[in-house]
Amino acid sequence: MKKVTAFAPATVANVSCGFDILGFAVDGLGDKVSVSLNDSNEVKVTLIEGDHGKLPYAVDKNTCGVAVQAMLHALQYKGGVDIELYKGLPLGSGMGSSAASAVAALVATNRLLGNPFEKAALLPFAIESERVACGAGHADNVSPALLGGFVLIREYHPLDVIPLNVPRGLYCTLVHPHLVLNTADSRSVLKQHVSLKDATTQSGNIAGLVAGLYQENMSLISRSLNDVIAEPSRSILIPGYDEVKEAIKMAGALGCGISGSGPTIFILSPSEEIAWEVSRISQAVFEKIGLDIDLYVSAITTRGAYVVEEKK
Repeated sequence: MKKVTAFAPATVANVSCGFDILGFAVDGLGDKVSVSLNDSNEVKVTLIEGDHGKLPYAVDKNTCGVAVQAMLHALQYKGGVDIELYKGLPLGSGMGSSAASAVAALVATNRLLGNPFEKAALLPFAIESERVACGAGHADNVSPALLGGFVLIREYHPLDVIPLNVPRGLYCTLVHPHLVLNTADSRSVLKQHVSLKDATTQSGNIAGLVAGLYQENMSLISRSLNDVIAEPSRSILIPGYDEVKEAIKMAGALGCGISGSGPTIFILSPSEEIAWEVSRISQAVFEKIGLDIDLYVSAITTRGAYVVEEKK
């Protein structure tokens, strides 16, 4: 192949109680990356569109470049690659923007080189790119972006990523306020110590959420969507969060939380109809406080990243 283009979806990380260990992929939203071989023996970012000039072209500071370099180093590949990034996700949104870029670049490059890696084996390279984006190599965005569906990161050393069941009828509403919250800033407000009581509560909610997904028990999922560790500190950074959380209960939503580090709010619903209803409720809340938002309603995609075009 002379040129390969891949797509990677937006993701919701943390999923309330699952800080740094749970995530899921969203259908329809994401980034595209095209890669082609060059004669320079270097990885180059040659084009970035949709970022309003905010992303770096320097390979060691761009998540696409870092991920591809890590992959080529593992292969001991000496050739060069040109990278074109087409952003479909807003920066600093909490929807896995940096992860989608890196994962799409890896999937495209892997195909360009004849698929030397199984899909899941690309994860360590994607995690390495997250260190550039936010200073921490977490996997709760890159894993669902790559593999799709709901995922659990049971352990990081060694990496143990477990696909979870996606219940029929489960829908997600994403409410993206027009704010920018950097992941590093959102992490800085977190408590450094957690009480035994909160740790026990959080563990029970994680277990309940995983059990609810497998049992397709919407009531159990709803009861488990409770974060007592990160949300209390982070929610104060998002105007309208508490109002949305209270308002959606009457519409039949399962619950909500902060997507990744925010400011996007995710809302889980047991049907598409309710997902659209809570989007309207959220719109009304933010209109009242005078803050513009973007709204997305989506099923949880189980496809993950994929090649969209190949040119010979």
